[in-house]
Amino acid sequence: MDAHATRPPAPSGSVAAARAGSEIAARAARIAGSEGWRRTAVAALAGAMSVLAMAPFFLWPVLAVTLPVLVWLIDGAGDRPQSLRSAFAAGWAFGFGYFFAGLFWIGEAFLVEAEIFAWLLPFAVTLMPAGLALFWGAAAALARMWWRRGWPRILVLAVALAVAEWLRGHVLTGFPWNVLGYALTFDLTTMQSAAVLGIYGLTLWTVVAFAAPLVVAADLGPRFGDTRALVRGAAVPLTAVLALSAYGSWSLRGVTPATVPGVTLRIVQPSVPQRDKWRPEKQREIFEKHLRLSGTRADGTRDDLSGISHVVWPEAAMPFMPLSTPEALAAIGEMLPDGTQLLTGALRIEPSDRPGAPRRAYNSLMVFDDTGRLAALYDKIHLVPFGEYLPFQPLLESVGLQQLTRLRGGFTPGAAPRPLLQVPGLPKVGGLVCYEAIFPGAVVQGGERPGLLVNVTNDGWFGNTTGPRQHFHQARVRAVEEGLPLVRVANNGISALIGPDGRVLARIDLDRAGVADAALPAARPPTLYSRSGELLFWVNAVLFLLLAGWLRPRPIVTKS
Repeated sequence: MDAHATRPPAPSGSVAAARAGSEIAARAARIAGSEGWRRTAVAALAGAMSVLAMAPFFLWPVLAVTLPVLVWLIDGAGDRPQSLRSAFAAGWAFGFGYFFAGLFWIGEAFLVEAEIFAWLLPFAVTLMPAGLALFWGAAAALARMWWRRGWPRILVLAVALAVAEWLRGHVLTGFPWNVLGYALTFDLTTMQSAAVLGIYGLTLWTVVAFAAPLVVAADLGPRFGDTRALVRGAAVPLTAVLALSAYGSWSLRGVTPATVPGVTLRIVQPSVPQRDKWRPEKQREIFEKHLRLSGTRADGTRDDLSGISHVVWPEAAMPFMPLSTPEALAAIGEMLPDGTQLLTGALRIEPSDRPGAPRRAYNSLMVFDDTGRLAALYDKIHLVPFGEYLPFQPLLESVGLQQLTRLRGGFTPGAAPRPLLQVPGLPKVGGLVCYEAIFPGAVVQGGERPGLLVNVTNDGWFGNTTGPRQHFHQARVRAVEEGLPLVRVANNGISALIGPDGRVLARIDLDRAGVADAALPAARPPTLYSRSGELLFWVNAVLFLLLAGWLRPRPIVTKS
């Protein structure tokens, strides 16, 4: 195989650098030439290691090693038609390792009621990563179709992976968890670029910035000591990272966010164990815990909620149907002082309007006024497959399967586009229930921009794992993309008030019961991403492909 042809070292190159380049080129050739189970294992291991670039680790330099491995595996894919199959297999194995390591925490949900659901755990933690990896396999095969030596193949792979990630976020209701672009949101400064490019646009630059250094070094081989060649190879990724950092610094410099007058929020995290959440004998205890915490300051002292304009409880905070429980509504009204509102996640049942038709259940965000009266309502639109409903629900229920919530018939999605809630004292509110906050470009719908996003959730299903931390970080990036403050309140997880620039202004950590009080920051002016959506992503993708075509190096020739 001569995918990495050896060139004579440039006279101006240093001996040490030339040796380093030769060693990198030799390792690249070994990876490209690997076969069988070794090839699959290398791909899966590199994919699994890539998850370290995501929350909560943010070890983003790991991608400078793992993404070149994927490039070299595609280099060694052989001749057509074998090349497309081999590239697909390498991409699929890389993706399987990535999603298996990144989503293992899903298995925790099947252990909450292990006596019922534990037998499904092996299927959940393997089949879902296997399905999501199909997108990455297709990306690798597509990239191989336009594979060229040198810089063009990095650009082509960046476009293929970014488009695959976009498809993963949209096909079959979508699941854009740990999109590769989150690697460039590792700190507040670089996170600001999400307001321009969005997470899919950042994915393009993630692949280029991290794949290029070692790939260029391997391509140069002993010419690695040639300063001019090295500078040319490093120019694009270095410029990209510097540009993102410079934009973030400019965006954050000297900005003191204004606050919304007269608004002081109290967010309440009860940290109820998920196994106890829906036990009938625990209902009163859980409800009273919410009431008690709401009247407690962060330091643990009691108060009468004076000075608090809005209290926020998490998803399905009350383990019963509050609209059908007058005594609960009376207790809410008694808790709230005059003018104070409660925003809370809650379930509701709506009877059928046709004889014999099943009733409809909704996972909702409700607003109650100081009398306990329902003042506003949002029903969750984007339901969790196998968690809140079963695909082909009647058929699968007939053979004994049920979703994790164990609600017969599953939940019903609310009406789209997502309506805005009118809550006294607050700017217009966009409600997000649970993982609705992970969908870029979909947290605001219907054309009218809210002034605040409220995300109620329950990460108690997933224990003390990476899952709740990844969920929290993705919600932060949504706030930056839209330039909107975001209130995130979890039963257990990470509850926080997040500013429109992604700053965490108040926080309650995982596995802690407590409250946090904070003033509400005002929204920023509409961001470029909030105005144009994914347009800039697609423009960048086209420019990458045009640049790859303009460079026009010769195709890679491989030997069987």
